[in-house]
Amino acid sequence: MKQPAWVWALTTLLQVLLPLWILLSGIMLVLVSAPVWVPIEYRLPGFPEDSYGFTLEERIELSAVDLAYLLGDEDISYFDDFTLADGSPMHNERELRHMQDVKILVDLARTVWVGGTLLLACSITLLVRQEGIARIGALLKQAARNTVVLVVLLIAGVAVSFRAVFVAFHRIFFEGDTWLFRYSDTFIRLYPERFWRDIFIYIGVATMGLSALLYAMGRRVKGRL
Repeated sequence: MKQPAWVWALTTLLQVLLPLWILLSGIMLVLVSAPVWVPIEYRLPGFPEDSYGFTLEERIELSAVDLAYLLGDEDISYFDDFTLADGSPMHNERELRHMQDVKILVDLARTVWVGGTLLLACSITLLVRQEGIARIGALLKQAARNTVVLVVLLIAGVAVSFRAVFVAFHRIFFEGDTWLFRYSDTFIRLYPERFWRDIFIYIGVATMGLSALLYAMGRRVKGRL
């Protein structure tokens, strides 16, 4: 029996979307778990100290304020209640504009992830009804392999030139130069380059883990048949 054209089109689309969804899931996992791993990050061997005077406790406390804003529903006036030890605002105007931009991106990523999850669930259900569960097992395994290739390429880019990848990311997702700061700004003092480099590693590890889980699910489906 000839395969309907829509089945081929949907399968091809899923082969493209599933790796992107897995990568986005890894990003979301790292993001929502940040209140747990960020305090650990500051305690890792070799993590640079703040040359302008933030203590470990201050870094943990102030980063928790930023995370609560990014993961919550507050507007930018939320930061009005937070100051540094010398009484100055926690963030200057440039930092606040960037925090707004980051929150917009985080909220968009969350919306895309939820929408993508629903879309994938519906698409996979259609394929199961039309082609049977065996097709899904093979599809999940292939998506996991493709995701590993995608992550390896990203990690290779970070290894060759982290700064180039970091700058390219900001130029793609943010307008203007609001993401550029002085070394004395709170944002750099809390989140030096080492912090962002480690985030890329955590995202890679999380995505690899999700890929392994998806591959195991696909293999188990095929094994049962």
